[in-house]
Amino acid sequence: SAPCDDGGIRYRGLTQDVQVLPVDYEIEYICRGNRVIVGPKVRKCLPNGTWTDLSQSSRCCELTSVLWTSLENGRVSSWPVGPPVEGTVLHYSCLPGFILTGRNSSQCNKMGKWVTPKPVCHCKKKLYIGALFPMSGGWPGGQACLPAAQMALDLVNKRTDILPDYELELIHYDSMCDPGEATKLLYDLLYTEPIKIVLMPGCSSVSTLVAEAARMWNLIVLSYGSSSPALSNRQRFPTFFRTHPSATLHNPTRVQLFQKWKWTKIATIQQTTEVFTSTLDDLEERVKEAGIEISVRQSFLTDPAVAVKNLKRQDARIIVGLFYETEARKVFCEVFKEKLYGKKYVWFLIGWYADNWFKIKDPSINCTVEQMTEAVEGHVTTEIVMLNPETVRGASNLTSQEFLAQLMSKLGGKNPEETGGFQEAPLAYDAVWALALAFNKTVGPLKAKGHRLEDFNYNNRDITSEIYRAMNTSSFEGVSGHVVFDAQGSRMAWTLIEQLQGGSYKKIGYYDSTKGNLSWYGNDKWIGSGPPADQTVVIEEFRYLSQKLFVSVSVFAGLGILLGIVCLTFNIYNSNVRYIQNSQPYLNNMTAVGCMMALAAVFPLGIDGLHVHRRQFPVICQFRLWLLGLGFSLAYGSMFTKIWWVHTVFTKKDEKKDKRKHLEPWKLYATVCVLLGIDILSLMIWQIVDPLHITVEKFTREAPKGDLDVLIQPLLEHCSSEKMNTWLGEWNTNHVLQHCSVTCVVYGYKGLLLLLGIFLAYETKSISTEKINDHRAVGMAIYNVAVLCMITAPVTMILSSQQDASFAFASLAIVFSVYITLVVLFVPKMRRLITRGEWQSDAQETMKTGSSTNNNDEEKSRQLERENKELQKIIQEKEERVSELRNQLSERQALRSRRRASTVTNQNHSSPPIAITQSDPRSLAHPPGYPAPTSDPHPVPPTFTNSSSLYQPDSKISRNNCHTSRLQLLYK
Repeated sequence: SAPCDDGGIRYRGLTQDVQVLPVDYEIEYICRGNRVIVGPKVRKCLPNGTWTDLSQSSRCCELTSVLWTSLENGRVSSWPVGPPVEGTVLHYSCLPGFILTGRNSSQCNKMGKWVTPKPVCHCKKKLYIGALFPMSGGWPGGQACLPAAQMALDLVNKRTDILPDYELELIHYDSMCDPGEATKLLYDLLYTEPIKIVLMPGCSSVSTLVAEAARMWNLIVLSYGSSSPALSNRQRFPTFFRTHPSATLHNPTRVQLFQKWKWTKIATIQQTTEVFTSTLDDLEERVKEAGIEISVRQSFLTDPAVAVKNLKRQDARIIVGLFYETEARKVFCEVFKEKLYGKKYVWFLIGWYADNWFKIKDPSINCTVEQMTEAVEGHVTTEIVMLNPETVRGASNLTSQEFLAQLMSKLGGKNPEETGGFQEAPLAYDAVWALALAFNKTVGPLKAKGHRLEDFNYNNRDITSEIYRAMNTSSFEGVSGHVVFDAQGSRMAWTLIEQLQGGSYKKIGYYDSTKGNLSWYGNDKWIGSGPPADQTVVIEEFRYLSQKLFVSVSVFAGLGILLGIVCLTFNIYNSNVRYIQNSQPYLNNMTAVGCMMALAAVFPLGIDGLHVHRRQFPVICQFRLWLLGLGFSLAYGSMFTKIWWVHTVFTKKDEKKDKRKHLEPWKLYATVCVLLGIDILSLMIWQIVDPLHITVEKFTREAPKGDLDVLIQPLLEHCSSEKMNTWLGEWNTNHVLQHCSVTCVVYGYKGLLLLLGIFLAYETKSISTEKINDHRAVGMAIYNVAVLCMITAPVTMILSSQQDASFAFASLAIVFSVYITLVVLFVPKMRRLITRGEWQSDAQETMKTGSSTNNNDEEKSRQLERENKELQKIIQEKEERVSELRNQLSERQALRSRRRASTVTNQNHSSPPIAITQSDPRSLAHPPGYPAPTSDPHPVPPTFTNSSSLYQPDSKISRNNCHTSRLQLLYK
């Protein structure tokens, strides 16, 4: 083999003359003195002519002190491995619970000395954390959260850059998520050594108790598993923080989704617990700020059946459900029964239910798994992000996936779904790191103030204030995401948005509430063509009057106006005819004009939004109001005036009749003007104070044919006013104007006129008068108006919401009453003048011999009636006069009998009878050529010149030769 160079080192067992050595020949290096070999001590000759380990040099180095190679309460590692010589580097570390004082490494120089002093491991000062982990109870979150917290403590205590002089130690108990048990454990934590510098509770109910009491001991409270919104109250819980976000953190995400899908109307259903009530109150404030309405708000204690039915009844579409998992199964069983699911509905639930929560058999419901799966399909969940979805190494130098792997190893292979608090474990892990970083941040400021963390006691507020300040400004990346607290001490975190698609949850987005950023995947899936509407789409549809009905009634109204024109023309043309004059033609003209105005009101009564714009509609309302009001005053007022005058004249006492025999027409016209003025004044006040305006009446929504998610909202326009309708309205002779806005004053005023007109017409039905010869026809017209008003008024009130029926009743009542009034008043006059030919005027009638009155049976009857009454009065006066004369004759006869008693009999037979021909007192004197009367026991009755037709004398008895017995019989 090739010769090997000894490199100037002493070779053992070799001579100077050996130049070639065999293969596998070994040489050994030997150092002189106290030096030791550093590097390969033996080398071997290889077949290729080289030696082994040529890359490593062999040196003789001075041996250094071995005292540096050991450390009390610590560990020492050297490089290179071997005895400590020149160039050896030692690394020092302390055991857990100890802190290294000095340099953590040292190196040996050429002189065999260590360049740095040997460090020392001192004992760390311990800081104690009092924790309550619920290992059992309603929420056994401590099963996973406690191992996670211990993992964090181990890492923190190993770090030399975080709390190098301190060691964190956890003292924990099982609170069983029970406030009563937590009270006892809190007492043990506070009143047993050592002093706890901070408290870590879990469960909202336990945290509420601990956080409210902690202020009395100046303790900071950091919770890892409390979501109650009530804890976000700085006045009540001044030292409380939590790495578990508040349940209200779901609400900004929900509002963001509502706005994304353009929903402005939602409904809620909640279980009546404090957590959900507070969450819903916060949601209500947030949606109100966003312009979103909560239209339905339902709650239940144990049975959600009634609440779900109310949601269905009130047409809830976008529904936010706040309840625990067991109640969620009850709710969706009722949802399936009420068919409150499908393409028209979207449910928002809490995301911390188990993924198969709707498939778990529950004896409290009677729905199958298939039915539950069908009911929950498509619902959306919002869940606080408790595990950072990004691969980021934070303060602990672990990614979220590495943390999960270590946690699973620490749990010993337990099923995560069966381990309580597995989802919240990252929050507990980051809670320990938040405390450690906050404590580390306070070391410097406390040292400057002359304080140390180990000096903490329950009466030291300065240290508590410094820890509070450090906690309040915490900001670091944890395995659960970015850790930061808001002003109320609640964690600000991301929200995961998922949707149940095909029976499994799919991530559809994230929402960062701290920055307001929505990360959207765009894989949301809906049963229909897209997100459903937040409410049933309502299409407004106005109801308009049937045009066929309007045209038909308008034709009748137009013909009626032509009839009124004919009647008015006839009445004016024949106003000089005596028969027409005796019917008061000016009042009849007013009646005809009023009837035409009422008929003209039919046209604006049928005009609606189909014909005119909404701005012009109030003008139409006022127009129809004035036409009907003035038409009533003219038509009914003139007829009422006639019948009232007839009743007034013929119900007076006999002595006052003569004063009213002559009719004064101006009084009749004045009465009509008064009635007309009252209506004009009322209408003017109404129009000035509160004019008519449009109101829209809404009807029950109607579903159109077909599978459309819309409803038809029928609308109907009305004319109405707000103030004047309470005391003033308008009544038409034929119809109640407008609708039910007519009030008691109008009913009292106009109704009284109708009732009084009926009464007067009935009272005068048998009276005949020459001055108003058509008052019976007027009475019939008044009956017609009153009956139609009584029928039409209530019917139009009832049918005010049915435009066709209401218009038909109102307009036809106007048309019929006007037709009947015109026919009754004017047709008989036309017929009389045509059939009898009485076309001459009153002046022509006086020139003829034998006036037309002799041919008028009615006038003859009235004349005979008047003569009969006059004769009866004259007879009564004569009978009174005869009684007086009898008394006088009796007195005279008695006086004469005393003077001539012997000649009484002869004188009685020879004396002629006394004849009284007149009622004048001068008839009492003796007629010339006749002797004075003698005493006769039977006086002779007087005779009357005007009574020849009633008392006919006997032709056989002469005037101067009458027998007294015959006279007495005639008188009787």
